[in-house]
Amino acid sequence: MNAPVRSGAIRQDGSYAWYVVFLLTFAYTVAFIDRQVLNLLVDPIKKDMLLSDVQISLLQGFAFMAAYVVFGPIFGRWVDTGHRRNVLVLGVTLWSAFTVFCGLSEEYWHLFVARAGVGAAEACLAPAGWSLIADYFSRQRLPRAMSIFMLGPSLGAGLALIAGGLVINSVATLAEWFPALSGLSVWQLTFVMVGVPGFVLALLLLTVREPERSSMGGAAQKDEHFTMREVLAFFWTNRAFYLRYFIGLSLLAIVIYGFPTWMPAYLMRHFGADPASVGFRYGAQVLVIGAIGIYSGPWLERWLTSRGYKDAPVRCAMLCSVAVLGCLAIFPFVSSYELTLGVSALINLFYALPWAVAASALQITTPNRMRGIAVSIFYFLISVFGLGIAPSIIAFVTDHVLKDPAQVGISLAAVCSASALGAAWLLRGALTHYRESTE
Repeated sequence: MNAPVRSGAIRQDGSYAWYVVFLLTFAYTVAFIDRQVLNLLVDPIKKDMLLSDVQISLLQGFAFMAAYVVFGPIFGRWVDTGHRRNVLVLGVTLWSAFTVFCGLSEEYWHLFVARAGVGAAEACLAPAGWSLIADYFSRQRLPRAMSIFMLGPSLGAGLALIAGGLVINSVATLAEWFPALSGLSVWQLTFVMVGVPGFVLALLLLTVREPERSSMGGAAQKDEHFTMREVLAFFWTNRAFYLRYFIGLSLLAIVIYGFPTWMPAYLMRHFGADPASVGFRYGAQVLVIGAIGIYSGPWLERWLTSRGYKDAPVRCAMLCSVAVLGCLAIFPFVSSYELTLGVSALINLFYALPWAVAASALQITTPNRMRGIAVSIFYFLISVFGLGIAPSIIAFVTDHVLKDPAQVGISLAAVCSASALGAAWLLRGALTHYRESTE
């Protein structure tokens, strides 16, 4: 499986390239469904297992993140040296199996280990997906292709809530159709039902062909292998850009992961909404608004470029961080359920908007055989900040600072506002270094 396979000429920007993008987007969507469905099941799991918010946050964040960051560099290096399609097939099969195991868990530590398995296997997707897309598309079409791929998290996060709501409302019917599952609780059945489609996806990914490797931008222009020492030396030499860029986007990831993680609980605790209703309404919002934001990113990038900004991908992320900060400032003071959903829609729009062009910028500035490591480092930090820190720090502020579960909206706004401010500041500092790296 490590041997790189040359499949002959595959036309960049062609119809087959777009087929691969849509298939990879489906994979990203499935991954986020498996990852995010836990957010709708917080209270049922707490009730069955007698858990605290902090224990739940460890399932949401640390269990997934710890395995993800350990296996990310392993998969990243494998992507740079091996057959990327085969890496994906293995990863999808494993994370789907572990999602089903989540539903079969009867004790807290069983669920913890299964969540870690999902995280470890999903670490393959971003390095392999980004690297494949960068070789299937020209520099001009790469932002649009990445915007399609980056729809996956929004689609997955929204569909996770919607699918969870459907399962909650269909427990009796599902038990009749699948008698073997009749002994499972609602939350267990939900995990099983969202895990099964991944096995079909693994079979579909066998139709993906390995493209010829290439580089673009200011990176090395030939396909050459690098030792790990050369890879690390490259990132150290260019640390002025990479550190600001990685940490800035990682702080924005605290909003991206922390906000939807605790938003359902806030709606249920503060407004008394039922889980099924939150799943449908908030899930549909995350799905639709997030998709609009991701897909609109390349338009904003092109508009900034037309205005003479050579740093448009990074500037786009900086401006969106400022917009998120403004929305979060008013979020805890909104008094009605409907208006709260309206403000959350704006937050969702602005934090989703820059990610496609941000991903393109990383591919443009990095040599081909270093892209897997670059993406794994990026997702390592995203996971530490977004998956590891965000859910737990919000829960900590709620439990130990405010000491009131009903005040989760205050802790949500405070933590995410501070993160958005830091993101805007660091991304502003990265602008000059991005321009220098692409000249």
